[in-house]
Amino acid sequence: MKSEKDQAELKKIARSLGIGHIQRHIFICLGPDCCSEKEGKKAWDFLKTRLKQLGLSGSEGGVYRSKAGCLRVCTQGPIALVYPEGTWYSRMTPERLEIVIQEHLINGRVVKDFIFEENPLISPKDSTLNAGTAQG
Repeated sequence: MKSEKDQAELKKIARSLGIGHIQRHIFICLGPDCCSEKEGKKAWDFLKTRLKQLGLSGSEGGVYRSKAGCLRVCTQGPIALVYPEGTWYSRMTPERLEIVIQEHLINGRVVKDFIFEENPLISPKDSTLNAGTAQG
C-alpha cells in the first residue's frame, strides 16, 4: 500500500509531465530489428527535441512521447504509433517526423502517405475486450 507521501510524489511527477492533460501519445520504436539503432536514436532525439522546441511536451503541451525497444513490426522503421487515433507510421526519419508533428500532432490530420495501419482506441463505453475464446 502506498503512503500519502508516495502518492503525492507520483501526482507531482504526473503533473510535471502533463499526465491528465494528454491529447496525443506518440510511441517510436528504436530498433534494432525495424531499423538500425543509429536510425532509431536519430528519430527519437529529433522527436524529443522538436516537441520541446514547439512547446508540445511537458505539463502544458498535450503531447506525450515514449520510446519503445520494439513495437513488433520489424521492418521499414523506425515505426511510430500515435494514439488515440491508433495510427501506425513507417520509416520515421526526422524529415517525415516533422510532417507528422505538424499535420497529425498539431493539426489532428493523419498523414495518409506514411500510414500502414490504423487501430483507434475504443471508447470507455465499449471497453470490454472481445477476446473471442477468453473465458472467465
